[in-house]
Amino acid sequence: MAISCINYIYVYVFNVVWFAFWHCYQTGDLTSAMIAFSLMSTSEVAVIKLFYMIFYEKKLQNLIDRFLDCDSRTVKGSRFSRNMRKALRNVKLRAISYWIVLNVNGVLYVIQPMVTPGHHLTVDTFIILGLQPMHESPNIEIASALTGSSVIFICFTVANVSGFLILIIGYIEAQMLTLSEEMTHLWADANNHCQKTMQELSNFESVYLELKIFNYVKETEIVNEYVKKHLIDIIGRHAANKSLLQGIEDTMRGPNAVGFLFLIVGLVAILLGGLKNTMLQVPFTITQLAVDCFLGQRIIDANIKFERAVYDCKWEKFDQFNKKIVLVMLQNSQKTMTLTAGGMATLSFEVFMNIIRSTYSAYNTLGSMV
Repeated sequence: MAISCINYIYVYVFNVVWFAFWHCYQTGDLTSAMIAFSLMSTSEVAVIKLFYMIFYEKKLQNLIDRFLDCDSRTVKGSRFSRNMRKALRNVKLRAISYWIVLNVNGVLYVIQPMVTPGHHLTVDTFIILGLQPMHESPNIEIASALTGSSVIFICFTVANVSGFLILIIGYIEAQMLTLSEEMTHLWADANNHCQKTMQELSNFESVYLELKIFNYVKETEIVNEYVKKHLIDIIGRHAANKSLLQGIEDTMRGPNAVGFLFLIVGLVAILLGGLKNTMLQVPFTITQLAVDCFLGQRIIDANIKFERAVYDCKWEKFDQFNKKIVLVMLQNSQKTMTLTAGGMATLSFEVFMNIIRSTYSAYNTLGSMV
C-alpha cells in the first residue's frame, strides 16, 4: 500500500501538474490536459480523506467509542434489537455493493488497454515524466505497472474510506428507523404491559382489585408509567443520534468539503476531456457523488419518518406529563437531521440533480474552449 501510494502521488499528482499545466500548455493540447486533470481531481478525494483519518486517528477513535457506547444500550433479543439488526443488514449490503462497484471499476480501467489490440495505456495521450517515449519497451511496461498500481490503490482506498462513512451514517439511519417503530407501537405495548401486570396482580388475589374505581386508576397509572419510561429512553436515544451525526459533521467537515469540490471540478474536466476518452471515469465519479447525496437523503427520510411516528403515537391518550414529553420530542424532530458537504450544501437527491445540471451548464460554457 505504501509503494502504491508513492506511485500514485508521483503519477497522478506531481506528474499531472507537470503534464497538464506545463507540457499541454506548450503543445496546446487542452483535451489531454483535461483528461489528466480529471484523473487527479477525482482521485484526490480518497487520499485527502485517508491522510486526514490517519492524522486525526484519536479523534475518529473517540467518535467510534461514542457509537459503541450508544450501541451497548441495546437490549439483545428485544424488538428494538431485531429491528436494528434488520435495518443494519441493508446498510451492510449498501456498503458491500459500493465497495464492489468501485473496485470492479478500477480493475476494468486497468485491464482495458490489455484487451485492446495494439500497444495501449490507460490514457494513450498521457505522458509520465522520465518515461518518454511512452509506447516503447520497457517504458510502456513500467508505465502500465505504475498506473495500474496507482488506480487500484485509489479505488481500494475510496471504497474503504467511503465504506466506513456509509456504515457509521447508516447506523444513525437504522437507529432513527427503529425508534420510529418503537414510537408507533408504544401505546399498544403499554396496554399489553398493563394487562400482564394486572393479570399478575390478580393471580395474587390482591384486595385492591375488588374496588373498580381503584382498579381503573391503577391501570391508568401503569400505562402512563410505562409510556413515561419509554418516552424518556426514546428522547435520550434521539438526542444521542443527533449528537453522533454532529460528531461526524465536525470530524469530517474539512475533507468532505474539499473532496466534494474536487469531485465536481473533476466531473466538469471529464466532460471536457470527451466521454470517449473518460468513459470509465464517469461511473467512478458519479458513484461517489450519488452515494454521498443518497446517504444525506436517507438521513432526512429517517428523520421525517420519526417525526410522523411521534405525531401518530396516540399521544392524545397520554397523561399531561407524557404529553409534554411528546411535545418536546415533536419540536426536536422537526429540526431535521441533515448531512452536509462540509457545511457547503445539504446532501440530498435535490442537491445531486442540481450538481448534474450545474456541471452540464459549466461544460456547455467551457466546451467551446477545448
